[in-house]
Amino acid sequence: MKTIAFGEMFKELRIRNNYTLRGFCQALGKDPGNISKLERGLLPPPQDQQQLESYAAMFKLKPGTEEYERFFILAAIQAGRIPSKLLSDKQLLSKLPILFRTITGQRIDPEKLDIFIEQLRNS
Repeated sequence: MKTIAFGEMFKELRIRNNYTLRGFCQALGKDPGNISKLERGLLPPPQDQQQLESYAAMFKLKPGTEEYERFFILAAIQAGRIPSKLLSDKQLLSKLPILFRTITGQRIDPEKLDIFIEQLRNS
């Protein structure tokens, strides 16, 4: 699975739901310039849960689906936070220090890291 940034996913979802940039912004009362910057990665994703949920609703993302979860996880990661879903998994949380020490202690091949992430997702 290709890893994409939040802004890329946001834009793909907007287009898939047949919204022009201006039409989407008009429906939500948002500034097109800021949403354009968000999509291009020049602005970080909003961290307000209600704001993210309103975007998810506009994109017809269903709670509990992989795509819905990914939307919120990407928003947290891009803001430099550990996603709340991961923080609620005590077993995974206990292993994060080891993961971080491993990642910072040596260079990991991006392909191997993608495989590792997939294994974490499937465990």
